[in-house]
Amino acid sequence: MRLLFLGAGGTGGYFGGRAAQAGADVTFLLREARAARIREQGLRIQSPFGDATLHPQVVTEQTLQGTYDVVVLSCKAYDLASAIEAIRPAVGPDTAVLPIMNGVLQYDVLDREFGPHRVLGGLCQINATLGAEGEVVHLGKHANIVFGERAGPARSDRGVALEQALAGGEYVSRLSEDIYQDIWEKYVMLTTLAAATCLMRGSIGQIASTDDGIGILLSLLQESQAVAAASGHAVRPEADAFVQKLLSDRSQPMTASMFRDLRQGLPVEADHIVGDMVHRARTLGVDATYLRVAYSHLQVYQAQRAAG
Repeated sequence: MRLLFLGAGGTGGYFGGRAAQAGADVTFLLREARAARIREQGLRIQSPFGDATLHPQVVTEQTLQGTYDVVVLSCKAYDLASAIEAIRPAVGPDTAVLPIMNGVLQYDVLDREFGPHRVLGGLCQINATLGAEGEVVHLGKHANIVFGERAGPARSDRGVALEQALAGGEYVSRLSEDIYQDIWEKYVMLTTLAAATCLMRGSIGQIASTDDGIGILLSLLQESQAVAAASGHAVRPEADAFVQKLLSDRSQPMTASMFRDLRQGLPVEADHIVGDMVHRARTLGVDATYLRVAYSHLQVYQAQRAAG
């Protein structure tokens, strides 16, 4: 199975690099500068699971040739349009497109561009970023990639083939039998985490340590869960218990990647994550007062950033 990973940032670089390290046929589609750096220095990964310097196959938009069995998208939502144009020549009649992006809005766009039959469901759970020298820095001890068919039999031929292609890497890889449920449970958790840490400018532990912090965190969670339930994807008890425990931990250092981007003055996926949850709440008649406050805060940040 030929795999094409768009980009070699923290997420794509980690999973694509580790898959190549384990023997998968992986090619990275990169911008010229990133491609030149990796050709010269290799793809360097720093991780609690072991450091590595790899020399993967690399192409650019100018040198991309032929189609691939699976194209993996790990871009930010605001880069989706350019990502689609970049991968279009690599998508053939039998190619599967696998987004491991945040949220759910990308599926409408990808279905429209490539057809629902070509688009798998996917998600990842990892805290990874790029270091000052372009190295992939894996923080924490979680690295999970989950994928599956959005319709039809869960264990399709291409799903099983992808499961086999991704086996053996320094991550947990799972072929899901209910990928939309998995996606929505991550979406609920991520929305809560992003809304809280961006609004309150601190980690979960710092927020939980304030007088009303745990109550605010759980209110954000409950609003997101209510939207998921109204959308037909009520969060399962085990997922709810996990998130509630995390949000009540006064020593929890976790923050959202959106907060880390915001703190650096970078673009954020506010509209795609918190904004989309607010929009769905309004459409479904679900109260989302706390989420609306958090989204207004993010909109102010975006307006200030746009104004320089």
